[in-house]
Amino acid sequence: MSFEALGLSPAILRALAEQGYDAPTPIQQAAIPLVLEGRDLLAGAQTGTGKTAAFTLPLLQRLFADAAPVGGKRRPRVLILTPTRELAAQIHENVRAYAKHLRVFATTIFGGVGMGPQIDALRRGVDILIATPGRLIDHLERRTVDVSGIEILVLDEADRMLDMGFLPQMKRVLNALPKQNRQTLLFSATFADQIKALAREFMRDPAEVQIAARNSVVATVTHRVHPVDASRKRDLLLELLSRDSRRQTLVFGRTKHGSDKLAKFLDQHGLRTAAIHGNKSQNARTRALADFKNGKITVLVATDIAARGIDIDQLPLVINFDLPMVAEDYVHRIGRTGRAGAEGLAVSLVSHDEARLLRDIRRLLKQDIAIENVEGFEPSSPLRLDGNGGGGQPKPNQAARKPNHARRPHAQGPKGQQPKPHAAANKQRSWRGGRDARKA
Repeated sequence: MSFEALGLSPAILRALAEQGYDAPTPIQQAAIPLVLEGRDLLAGAQTGTGKTAAFTLPLLQRLFADAAPVGGKRRPRVLILTPTRELAAQIHENVRAYAKHLRVFATTIFGGVGMGPQIDALRRGVDILIATPGRLIDHLERRTVDVSGIEILVLDEADRMLDMGFLPQMKRVLNALPKQNRQTLLFSATFADQIKALAREFMRDPAEVQIAARNSVVATVTHRVHPVDASRKRDLLLELLSRDSRRQTLVFGRTKHGSDKLAKFLDQHGLRTAAIHGNKSQNARTRALADFKNGKITVLVATDIAARGIDIDQLPLVINFDLPMVAEDYVHRIGRTGRAGAEGLAVSLVSHDEARLLRDIRRLLKQDIAIENVEGFEPSSPLRLDGNGGGGQPKPNQAARKPNHARRPHAQGPKGQQPKPHAAANKQRSWRGGRDARKA
């Protein structure tokens, strides 16, 4: 099937061709016709499957491809709600690329930066608004944004917004939007019960598309576990990375401080490394992401939330230096590799105190993960994964740790603490025909 067969306009097809896209992915084939029909949509797809284009292309077609320029001040017709600044910036870049040959204005609003440039962009008028929940609530309270004309709402990575504690903000936004004739598109990697409940409350008879099975990972990713004593983890990581120092690798740490220490350790041993997390300045985060994408650095150490805007088609390797405290985060982490049909490898360095976490991940994936010792780094005793004592069990008088989404390490609060985007996005530019109309 071609994009042309999906009914997209010549202007959008031209932009896609210039991006090198010639055929839609499965989620695009399934979602685009339904969105063009005006249906509400509940879509399940993993990251890297082309889901941003699955909602961006048809909404551009529906509202802007055949529309003549309107007089007077523009007000937003599309609201795309997303959990983090990085993801908002990434979506903004994609919208700009796909609408390059259309008369469309778009901007992003997010926390952690001044509201002045955002207010200026909104006053000039926009067609598409890409926002994080907390900052959008700030603008609604100040009456600096008009959402009365929203025709299409997109909830992207809805499961992540719930994990980050945004449900109250999401409901406030939904209640502020027009209810009549509004089309709602909800995209999520997983369909938790809360997602279903949200859909029942705010969507009208949604069509349902599930490209990947619940909590599944793409088939092109190979999973591997290297057991190791906690005291030797850093050395094992250095050994694995040094085997091919030119290979781009995303390394996940559990804490911000730990990620900084790990990045410094690797850099001191000759690997071009940077860290990215919520405590980094905007310039530092932007620079690290840009350097990783263009190959100036080969290793990026990241916390879970900070990695949400990383979008690299050919990332061959993801390493879990620390296992996530919540098994579902494993799926999100390794979704950074094996994208767009490419082969990917997900390696986890697992110490004895993480055995319980590994059992949770295997149970979630419903499959075994290959466990391979690395010569010279064999653990002092084997991992115990049968659940009958051993690694991962709480010590006497020590309560077992339970996942708590609201208090998960690195989870930023709803307002003003989403990850920071690329510098270009922070300038709050409105654009027209793919070119900046004016600078903030």
